Amino acid sequence: MSDSPSKTVLIGIGNPFRRDDGVGRVIVRCLSGQLPAGVNLQEESGDGTELLEAWKGADCAILVDAVQSGAPAGTIHSFDAHAQKLPTWFSRSSTHAFGVAEAIELARITDDLPSRLLVYGIEGLDFSPGLELSPELAKMVPVAVGLVLQALQQLSAERPELPNLHQEKSAS
Repeated sequence: MSDSPSKTVLIGIGNPFRRDDGVGRVIVRCLSGQLPAGVNLQEESGDGTELLEAWKGADCAILVDAVQSGAPAGTIHSFDAHAQKLPTWFSRSSTHAFGVAEAIELARITDDLPSRLLVYGIEGLDFSPGLELSPELAKMVPVAVGLVLQALQQLSAERPELPNLHQEKSAS
């Protein structure tokens, strides 16, 4: 165990003015005040260069974002970015040519990934202009908050195993 405290960053990604696209930001805001010591909370648009800067120097990063894979709305996808590449559909809903998946792959190539990088993608339904999440996503927010909080607690306890990786949970 190192004498210096580890740096963990929790990043909520999305556009809060495109309904379900803002779900990552909603989830990290719900976690504000519940975070273990040493966890920094950030909100980002999803621009890859911003993400590279946001996790720079972090030992661990957890990203939470909306996705469109064709799964039922509210499905929660989770990935360990060190164990696998993100699927190509992960950036499908992004308006950024250089988004989450591309930032992760560039960081992998340049050896700039945090030691642990977990990604939670919540299947969106409505990306139209507006401020509120669709009902399908709104009801899954507490589930996603619980999964992320569980991962943060396990990481802060320096346990090697991580919860719910490579699994999906659906609203149905």
